[in-house]
Amino acid sequence: MDTDASDAQYARDSSSLTAILAEFEAQGYGGQFAAREGARLLCFACSTEHDAATTAMTALRRTEGASDPDDMLAIVAVTCPSCHTKGTAVLNYGPEAPMADAEVLRALEDHREGTGIQP
Repeated sequence: MDTDASDAQYARDSSSLTAILAEFEAQGYGGQFAAREGARLLCFACSTEHDAATTAMTALRRTEGASDPDDMLAIVAVTCPSCHTKGTAVLNYGPEAPMADAEVLRALEDHREGTGIQP
């Protein structure tokens, strides 16, 4: 998956992380996922790791800090292939991103409709 900042699919978002997570939760994405090395996602509901390439991403929201690269976050809405829990993963992107986060962002199966910014 290409995460080029010039790509129109990836709108800059001034909403806070808390507000974005609350929006996703209101839409049924209440579970939590974490990136693991080797382009894998861990579902906290069933404690199962899956290849990100087999995990459907249905939405992506991106935030960036005005001057702090640590604020460059991608919040993705995904569904666990095992237990079907819908949830979010908060991933860093850009020059300061951990390798696990970057691998997951590149590998996720993109199932967004239209621009994909909103689920």
